[in-house]
Amino acid sequence: MYWKLVLGSIALPLAMGACALSAASPLTSSGSPLPRPDHIVLVIEENHAYSQIIGSPDAPYINELAAQGALFTQSFGATYPSQPNYLSLFSGSTQGITDNSCPQTFTTANLGHAVLSAGLTFVGYSEDLPESGSLICSIGLYARKHNPWVNWQDSPSNGLPATVNLPMTSFPTDYATLPTVSIVVPNQVNDMHHGKNPEAIQNGDRWLQENLKAYVQWAKQHNSLLIVTWDEDNKTENNRIVTLFIGPMVQAGRYDQKISHHNVLRTIEDLYGLSHSGASADAAPISKIWKLQPRP
Repeated sequence: MYWKLVLGSIALPLAMGACALSAASPLTSSGSPLPRPDHIVLVIEENHAYSQIIGSPDAPYINELAAQGALFTQSFGATYPSQPNYLSLFSGSTQGITDNSCPQTFTTANLGHAVLSAGLTFVGYSEDLPESGSLICSIGLYARKHNPWVNWQDSPSNGLPATVNLPMTSFPTDYATLPTVSIVVPNQVNDMHHGKNPEAIQNGDRWLQENLKAYVQWAKQHNSLLIVTWDEDNKTENNRIVTLFIGPMVQAGRYDQKISHHNVLRTIEDLYGLSHSGASADAAPISKIWKLQPRP
């Protein structure tokens, strides 16, 4: 009886500690812990509605990705035009911006600062950015309005160093050296912004395949995730856009959870236990798409 009492007195605190640990850990809808990808690459495309992409013969690679991963059938942009959508995805707020004016400077909470503050790594890669840390508003096919992190570069509060603002030519070919979280922004031809369809869609689809297919294949064996989303639609479907999650921790299928840029941001934050930026604090994380994870 004595040993039963002793063992019981030990087991009870251990059990309570385990419960506390479980309660503190973010959970999927099935009650298992959220995955923690080694790397996330988030690619942002431009100005196309859901029905223009899904099922389109002009986007064969994107539709291949949709079949491999989680496709959200009720994903929506925040507003129009481009810039406030990028800000919403990066900081949980449009920051009061209603146009594509440049330059802007902010000091509010944001994903990049949250990642770095947690001791992890973040980089934004912009195609055709003329040099690392550039603050230029536009040059050639590069546009700062599509590069949200630069608006916090060297800010006195929640600021980001210039070293996280890199051209796409710096995107590693050794994917093991990728930052924890990367955001990739193609130039205005390769993100489907410029040009007429079907060429615009074909250009974006081709670029994504040429630049990210190898990462997708590598990610399957290396606990890493690709997210592809659009900033906004073409003003024909109430801002309904495509959002895809592809990775070994994702249960492939179509999901009708209504999501916005804030839900995507909240999900990335919760995967790494980060602080929440702006309205992401009130957004529901995406929880139904994850494969069953072992408890710690």
